[in-house]
Amino acid sequence: MSPRPPTSAHTIGPFFPQTFFRAGDNDLARMTAEAAPTTRGERILLRGRLRREGGVPCVNAILEAWQADAAGRFRHPADPEAALADPDFLGWGRAWTDANGRYEFRSVLPGGFAEGNQRRAPHIDLWIMASGLMRQLRDYGLLRRFRRRERRRPGTGAGPAGAPDAAGRGGGWRG
Repeated sequence: MSPRPPTSAHTIGPFFPQTFFRAGDNDLARMTAEAAPTTRGERILLRGRLRREGGVPCVNAILEAWQADAAGRFRHPADPEAALADPDFLGWGRAWTDANGRYEFRSVLPGGFAEGNQRRAPHIDLWIMASGLMRQLRDYGLLRRFRRRERRRPGTGAGPAGAPDAAGRGGGWRG
């Protein structure tokens, strides 16, 4: 007997209706869709295309992005400088891939930040959820102008700590 393909009970999804997404969910630079975007930092647009093996578009995948504000701070209790974080910057968003596997996020150029005794290069973290995946994928995007700085982090041979690629190795994609 051959194994059966995974069903919705076995994979993480996404099994969310498109109404799960609201206007502005992909804009990390504002607190709500109705709010004005932050005035701090350089505005950026992160666009991409998610593909399955063989180059087939990954349709209806969900991507969640989060990042530090333009000064490298997070509005989170674990950040010792959270009180100084940009009050108009959400830093988290969600996008859904279209029929061609395309997605888009609006944000600001993130600032680098301290992690332990090291500095992290500016980057954007992504969670990817799609039909057929048995678990979420976590990845990160290094922005071109900061790649060299992150690669030369002392004491490491890979990109940011804790950011595995799809195979679970350090590294990830380079935005």
